[in-house]
Amino acid sequence: MIVRTANLSLYYHKFQALKNVNVGIKRNLITGIIGPSGCGKSTLLRVFNRMNELIEGARITGSVLIDEEDIYSPTHDLILLRKRVGMVFQRPNAFPLSIFDNIAYGPRVWNISDRKTLQEIVERSLHAVDLFDDLKDRLNDSALLLSAEKQQRLCIARLLAVEPEILLMDEPCSALDPIATGKIEELMIELKKKYTIVIVTHNMQQAARIADDVGFMLLGELVEFDTAKKVFTDPRDKRTFDYISGRFG
Repeated sequence: MIVRTANLSLYYHKFQALKNVNVGIKRNLITGIIGPSGCGKSTLLRVFNRMNELIEGARITGSVLIDEEDIYSPTHDLILLRKRVGMVFQRPNAFPLSIFDNIAYGPRVWNISDRKTLQEIVERSLHAVDLFDDLKDRLNDSALLLSAEKQQRLCIARLLAVEPEILLMDEPCSALDPIATGKIEELMIELKKKYTIVIVTHNMQQAARIADDVGFMLLGELVEFDTAKKVFTDPRDKRTFDYISGRFG
């Protein structure tokens, strides 16, 4: 397991958003988190790089371990954690900079300023998301001129530029059309060869297509966690069966 939680609960002031979540996420697999709106999916995702701390009143109990290190320890390096665990959001959030500067942004934060090194990082990152051939002659163009799908790929490339281990994806295809969604899904399947991916999705068909393991959440509780095949064809919990069969959600 690369990520493991033990009796994890999260509160926003007095409201309990996560309830005693115990989960193990395997290295170099795609783990899908499904469930109805408001069930805690995105909250759980944000636990893994401590983004919930940006919300006033958020606090956790229990533990979150990455490679057996407690990431909520007072001595844990938060900046290093955010480098190690990157996040892709629902809508592409390309910076209002050139394509080159979008990808070089992270390495520059980490004090890489040599132009040749940055060029190599940009090329490598664009190749990883299958954009280099399309954009190699447009690196000085604004990233905001790209299509939504290419902007989302660019955002993934921006993460890869700082060499993370884990990619968190919060509904990364929700703003994309079906063709663009298919391309991003193909990219995720390719990327899991090098990275561990955790994706939150409302789209059960998407989870069935790309996820190796799936967790179903309801009202802050991780109701069921197993292989995608098991969850979608032979769930243990009636609540999981009711959800995947369309009885609610």
